Amino acid sequence: MKNNNVMQTCYIDHQQFMASEGKMFGELADPIRRMIHAQHPKITNRDFVCNRDLLVYDLRHVDNLVKDDNKKIQKLDRRLTKTMANDKFVITDVNDAMKNSLTVGEKIADAVARFGGSWTFIIIFIAILAIWMILNGLELFGIHFDKYPFILLNLFLSCVAAIQAPIILMSQNRSADLDRMNAENDYHVSLKSEQELRILHAKLDLLAREQVPHNLEIAQIQLRMIGELQHEVSALHQEIHDLKGER
Repeated sequence: MKNNNVMQTCYIDHQQFMASEGKMFGELADPIRRMIHAQHPKITNRDFVCNRDLLVYDLRHVDNLVKDDNKKIQKLDRRLTKTMANDKFVITDVNDAMKNSLTVGEKIADAVARFGGSWTFIIIFIAILAIWMILNGLELFGIHFDKYPFILLNLFLSCVAAIQAPIILMSQNRSADLDRMNAENDYHVSLKSEQELRILHAKLDLLAREQVPHNLEIAQIQLRMIGELQHEVSALHQEIHDLKGER
């Protein structure tokens, strides 16, 4: 069992301290031991290290933890920035791109398809058919250029259907191109979001796996430092009190 009242010689500064004012080298945490061993290769597990010198290595250890965490966060930030700037994930304004690439024929096809699929076209077309059949069927005003069964009207309807169909197909082809570009945009957005989520998960993993334990370790070191500083202040007060008593 360790006797805290026994005087020990600190391996680093060779001063005398009570056993409670330090630790044996073998009792120290691995990172602190590695730092001390790097500067004092001959130190053994039975050698004593005072708290005053341990504070110096604790501060270095805290600084190393902070620097290591910052490097990992900066690495993840660079990956995120690279992902955001990746040309593979460029999102285009589909409507603007299609508008700037329209030819005169495509504009006419869109207008015809838009008009042909409206109630206005249906009402006008029904009105024309009704007027045509009434005029020719009843021979109003002496008009009978297309007698029943309205062969000329059938020819007219066939011509309208034959012309309108390919025009509508041209407009639908443009709609298909628009859908394809939208699908590509959706794919890029999904891929970009997936990359961002992976990096965010990596940050959360880093936080949970390393930064939180590091923060707890830093808090413990800070508590030890505060305790050691309080001990040093108490020792100084005691020395001042003893000096005043001697006077």
